[in-house]
Amino acid sequence: MLLPALTAEARAEILRKAGAVRRGRSELLDALKHDRTSLLEVLDREDPVVGKMLVRRLLAGLPNIGKIRAAQLLADLDISERRRVQGLGSRQKAHLLELFPPQA
Repeated sequence: MLLPALTAEARAEILRKAGAVRRGRSELLDALKHDRTSLLEVLDREDPVVGKMLVRRLLAGLPNIGKIRAAQLLADLDISERRRVQGLGSRQKAHLLELFPPQA
């Protein structure tokens, strides 16, 4: 299947939107890592910045959690490595929040 030919303006617009989403994710992960936001706040958001992010990447963005520990947590919770945040079920979210409760 051939992809449609894009005009230069359409391509530039797509690249601009993709860059904005990447910057948003980077800022979100930085805020999560430095306790400026909580996992609860992130899971409650319904936007493309969070929704399309891999859960593995979200967990690796938590303080004191790296790639290896994030993969172990996903295996323990029976969550696929390829699962995105928007695809998490209510039980999966509840289990994550039990492990990482919001700081009061």
